Amino acid sequence: MLKYKIIILIVAFQFSWIATTLAQNQAKADSLLRLYHSSGKPSDDFEMVKNILKYEARPDTILYYADLLLSKANTDSDKKYQLTAYIQRGNAYQRKGDYIESLDAFFKAMEVAKAIDDQKSSTSILISIADTYAEIGNTEYAEKYYNEGIESLRQSNDSMALGRVLINRGEVLFESDNYKKALQNYQEAGDIFARIDFPIGMAYKLGNEGMVYAAQGDDEAALSNINEAIGILEDNKDYYAIAIYLKTMADIYAKKQNFTEALKYAQRSLQLASAYGLKEQLADANLKISELYDAQGKRAEAFDFYKTSIIYRDSIKNLETVEQLANLSTAYEVSQKQGEIDILNEKQKNQKIVVLASVAMILLIGMLTFVLYRRNRFIRKTNLIIEREKNRSDHLLKNILPVETAKELKDYGKVKAKKFNAVSVLFADFKGFTMHAEHLSPEELVKSIDFYFSEFDDIIEKYGIEKIKTLGDCYMCACGLPFPAEKHAQKLILAAKDFLDFVASAKKNNPDNTTRFELRVGISSGTVVAGVVGKKKFAYDIWGDTVNIAARMETASEVDKINISEDTFHLVKSDFNCTYRGEIHVKNKGLMKMYFVNGLKSEKEAEFQNHMRKKITLSSEAV
Repeated sequence: MLKYKIIILIVAFQFSWIATTLAQNQAKADSLLRLYHSSGKPSDDFEMVKNILKYEARPDTILYYADLLLSKANTDSDKKYQLTAYIQRGNAYQRKGDYIESLDAFFKAMEVAKAIDDQKSSTSILISIADTYAEIGNTEYAEKYYNEGIESLRQSNDSMALGRVLINRGEVLFESDNYKKALQNYQEAGDIFARIDFPIGMAYKLGNEGMVYAAQGDDEAALSNINEAIGILEDNKDYYAIAIYLKTMADIYAKKQNFTEALKYAQRSLQLASAYGLKEQLADANLKISELYDAQGKRAEAFDFYKTSIIYRDSIKNLETVEQLANLSTAYEVSQKQGEIDILNEKQKNQKIVVLASVAMILLIGMLTFVLYRRNRFIRKTNLIIEREKNRSDHLLKNILPVETAKELKDYGKVKAKKFNAVSVLFADFKGFTMHAEHLSPEELVKSIDFYFSEFDDIIEKYGIEKIKTLGDCYMCACGLPFPAEKHAQKLILAAKDFLDFVASAKKNNPDNTTRFELRVGISSGTVVAGVVGKKKFAYDIWGDTVNIAARMETASEVDKINISEDTFHLVKSDFNCTYRGEIHVKNKGLMKMYFVNGLKSEKEAEFQNHMRKKITLSSEAV
């Protein structure tokens, strides 16, 4: 689900347990850099390098001097220098959106801290790891590491670090829609920052509170807080946070239909993100400008910025897929190399036989015959293995992607994104799933989810619907792609009704006495962009406002109900009886009209049944 992006307060911890933000004093960092390069022997003054890293804000500059410090630390085996270098590398990669490299650096820093028994640094690194998981969106691991760090900080006298972690835990609470507790964390952090006179901490506290207010619809309080936060951050040159806060200002003015003002803030956010190489902010700013142009009817400009946002987003996105595809490719290459080695060995054996030919010609002929037979049989077996592995790879690829998409990927090595103007998207999830999951073993949980999702797969295949993905207990599918489909909205509703009928039947007939759930369904229709992203692990996915609205329809639905948007209602109103629910507030969208689907109109039922029977007959004949 979409929501305002909350800022995590990233802090670099030094050995004296002094916490300073990466952008606390860029002017001081610049001054140290000038002094460092004018000292005559810059490569020897690594204490000054450590101080430069303490104040420097630019990620690429931090990485350069962290690597320089690490090379010297490795030479001198100075664990303290190693610790500083790894921590700063982790912070810099986190700023750049390279979370894999960031976590790798932090875990290496943890090893060094434990080796020198530095408990304070270990605590700070725990929290940096939690920050990185929070940036990725992995709230489970973020909370785990935050809780470990906060437990240690509560027993210390480090108010700065405690305030900073409270800010970041507030972000995780916000992502879970727990606005009340998020604000409580921000308020406690603000009290700490005010007491120790830490202006940047107050700026993050004010800005994050402003984003919560924006999500709650209190625009006046949001603008007041964010404006005050930006003023403080501009004085301290912390452009990372300003870029995100400016994007939120654009959101607020867009909601007020003031697109000129909104575009001004979004463009300024893009300029800052571009100047400082902030990938995630570049993706967000381009997407926001695309949405603003689209709202003004400027489709060409909107699409250009949308494509750019996809490029930046995909550069930091870690897609889920099946790892066996890469393993099969590796196995294929290994089998080829092994075949060459074995054939070479056979040739060497043949050469030895030739040397002995003058002694025993009959034995030579026999041995040659045997060797040739064995070699030919080996080659045949190798070719069969290669062909079998290739077929397995092809079959696996077709299970992951639509057939045409898989073919395009095999032929060209990549898949072009495609826009579909008439698509319906369905989200379905189980009520109370999290509560049940806490009391089930992993085996029971997977068995219960597989019970439902396997049946859902059979249902959508019957209607010619494309499965997109599953996220925990959420099932996502779409109709109208990768090929256009008539009555795509009607087919999706029929499938949704089959979902609900199966869930109801499963509750009554439960011979295994396993966990049974209640289902909510949401559907919306419109335009989406579909494609495959990444280079190693492939996944077919869709993007666009239609996807976001469908997710909101599911969130606003009720148990055993199909909740549809106004766009879907206009497509199906002549075929289905629907109940108007009124205008309901949707996060980030405002008031939206919603409808519950009751069932087919009586005169349409026979028509749809005949249509589906014909479809099933044609599918059987094709098979």
